[in-house]
Amino acid sequence: MDFDWNNSAIPDAQDLRFQAIEESFEDPFAVRLLPDSPRFDKSARFFNLGRAASGDGVFSVYRTNGKQVRVLAARLFEPEEMFFYKRRMKQLLD
Repeated sequence: MDFDWNNSAIPDAQDLRFQAIEESFEDPFAVRLLPDSPRFDKSARFFNLGRAASGDGVFSVYRTNGKQVRVLAARLFEPEEMFFYKRRMKQLLD
């Protein structure tokens, strides 16, 4: 997966680095969602919930052209997202 980090607006908050964001997309248990909201009708945006190699959960909003991924926003998991991620991982392993 190729990432476009040119002119990225992602702040260096919570010690979240580009490498951790990329690793979260490579997580075999990552959950990718297409939001069901009219707010996203004009430009298709997707959500990714995955873990980095460090074990940190990373929530990302991104768009893709099929070749490159452009991450628009990213942050560490909230407790509800970790719960959802773990539940999904358990479903895949059972």
